[in-house]
Amino acid sequence: MNLSDTRDIAAQRATVWAAILDPEVLMTCIPGCKELTGTVEDGFEAVVVQKVGPVKATFKGQVEVSDIVEGESLTLAGQGKGGPAGFAKGSAKVSFADTDAGGTLLTYDVEAKVGGKLAQLGSRIIDGFTKKLADQFFERFQDGLEDPIEADTTEEEDKPKKGWIGRLLG
Repeated sequence: MNLSDTRDIAAQRATVWAAILDPEVLMTCIPGCKELTGTVEDGFEAVVVQKVGPVKATFKGQVEVSDIVEGESLTLAGQGKGGPAGFAKGSAKVSFADTDAGGTLLTYDVEAKVGGKLAQLGSRIIDGFTKKLADQFFERFQDGLEDPIEADTTEEEDKPKKGWIGRLLG
């Protein structure tokens, strides 16, 4: 499955760039991420719990940041095994550009694959799930950068409220 989209983020490119390389930010933005350890240079080990249709699994795997062009683009790639549920792997090519309003235009191209029991669910379910995960990641990322005044969390589990990335980097 392939997916492309853009986000117009009301934050300077340097701030957006620093945030996407921050492990704490990545952990909070990855839906279902329970653990993320490591560094940008060496890669990260991750534990992610997801439910796809009737299949719920804990995926253990790696997240790598590669193809880094300072302040302009990078690739986030992850792969994980969910035991009997199967495996999932994907990547997001992300680029950053200044906007006329002083913000950042973030563009991403996502590619994802699944196998095992998950693949038996059918492409409509998998494609919808992949789109939902990518949207959630980049929405959390954008929301965390844009409004530094509000509180850190909402009543909704695992969903940060706006501005937490700004406070984290500030």
